[in-house]
Amino acid sequence: MNTTIDEQEIKHFAKDSNHWWDENGPFKPLHRLNPVRIEYIKSQICEHFQRDFNDIKALKKLSILDIGCGGGLVCEPLARMGASVTGIDADQQAIDIAKKHSELSINYVCDDAQNLTETYDVVLALEVIEHVSDISTFIKTCAQRLKPGGILIMSTLNRTPKSYLLGIIGAEYILNWVPKGTHSWKKFVKPSEITNHARPHNLKPRDVTGMIFNPLRNHFELSKTDLDVNYLTTLSR
Repeated sequence: MNTTIDEQEIKHFAKDSNHWWDENGPFKPLHRLNPVRIEYIKSQICEHFQRDFNDIKALKKLSILDIGCGGGLVCEPLARMGASVTGIDADQQAIDIAKKHSELSINYVCDDAQNLTETYDVVLALEVIEHVSDISTFIKTCAQRLKPGGILIMSTLNRTPKSYLLGIIGAEYILNWVPKGTHSWKKFVKPSEITNHARPHNLKPRDVTGMIFNPLRNHFELSKTDLDVNYLTTLSR
């Protein structure tokens, strides 16, 4: 079985694994993105499964798989909302950090998602697809982990001139938000490419929403019109 794990990418992130929960460390951008990511994920799940968004346990009895979970930045808030959460990552150090950080009942696994046999109501792949070795196989893996009627939520960077300027030059070389070499612009993924790779697995796009940085408010927010740099997308069967 061919793996979609890129060992060089794993090594790149593993060197900083001890800093997953440092809000001013190498994963600072993910901490800043997290509030809007969680807002989007919760809203999409609640809409699809007809849950009350305002219920603090809105995700109760739903099973969620977070592929490429890192130190558990997304797993923890979803578990607090009542979901049964499994986080999987190929970086053992990240999994160890995730386990140590929280006393929540989260199933953390160091493995390739292709080796799982369980299926889930929701599969997440956040800031992952731009780091895998084969997009088509990765989306197939995500689809295989979904229960009938489930949804797949992904986030990544669009491959546009604007994303090169802001996501590479700006974030890595000017603002130093992430370590240099974190991203390769050639591996950024257009929303249409995700749709094309998902179609053979009976996954249909439900939503595409951008994530933009508002310099006046100094935080990220969701945008229905600006998909040029970061975006989230939801697909369903």
